[in-house]
Amino acid sequence: MARKGAKSRRRITGLRSNAAKARTHADRAANADLKKKLAEALEQQAATSDVLGVISSSPGDLQPVFDTILALATRICGAKFGMLNLYDGDSFRTVAFHNAPPAYIESRSGPFRPHPESGLGYVERTRQVAHVEDVRARQLYLDGDPVVVALADLGGARTLLIVPMLKQAELIGTIGIYRQEVCPFTAKQIELVSNFAAQAVIAIENTRLLNELRESLAQQTASSEVLEVISSSPGELEPVFTTMLQNALRICEAGIGNLFRYENGAFRES
Repeated sequence: MARKGAKSRRRITGLRSNAAKARTHADRAANADLKKKLAEALEQQAATSDVLGVISSSPGDLQPVFDTILALATRICGAKFGMLNLYDGDSFRTVAFHNAPPAYIESRSGPFRPHPESGLGYVERTRQVAHVEDVRARQLYLDGDPVVVALADLGGARTLLIVPMLKQAELIGTIGIYRQEVCPFTAKQIELVSNFAAQAVIAIENTRLLNELRESLAQQTASSEVLEVISSSPGELEPVFTTMLQNALRICEAGIGNLFRYENGAFRES
């Protein structure tokens, strides 16, 4: 009986020890997962801060914004390369690359229209995210569509994520990131690139408003200069005409201009 009791106690002690070890292992795993999620959240916050910093420090200059967004999206999401396209309502134009193979970059010169069934074509039709697990398994690649074949063969792309840049419901561009192995992106990564797309739209809109403000100020300044010449040269038309023409050339970014007066049924250069 004593030996049986000792064995039972040892068995119970062993079970307790195993349970404690299991709890310790579970706690360590939970802590590691929490640390990983915290690190990812901090990295995403830092990336967002970097983008906003570039937007504020480069008013009216979109290229640094596009380059920064693309580099961060590619790196944080573990992609191999990325592209940012602008859309004019009819075709796409690539305005930024990050780490894309040179041979593929050369193939993407000038505006282009994607096949409606491609990832980019899907975004154009639906204004929704396109997430393709394997480009080479799709029928368009097997059928030899030139744009898709270039992406897969020259770019080496397998898994792709393309996110629309939307101003309300209007498509103004896309951000695409690409892996050279079959490995789908996570929901968190898709959300991050979508946030970057929203920031790119803000930068584009800020630039548009800034350009409109600059144009308005330039026009007001030109009008003020003409009125000043008129008031300072009463009865003299030549200084007025010269100032008008100079301002028109400058504001409209023209190289040559002339001003004619119409008298007695004919034009005469002033």
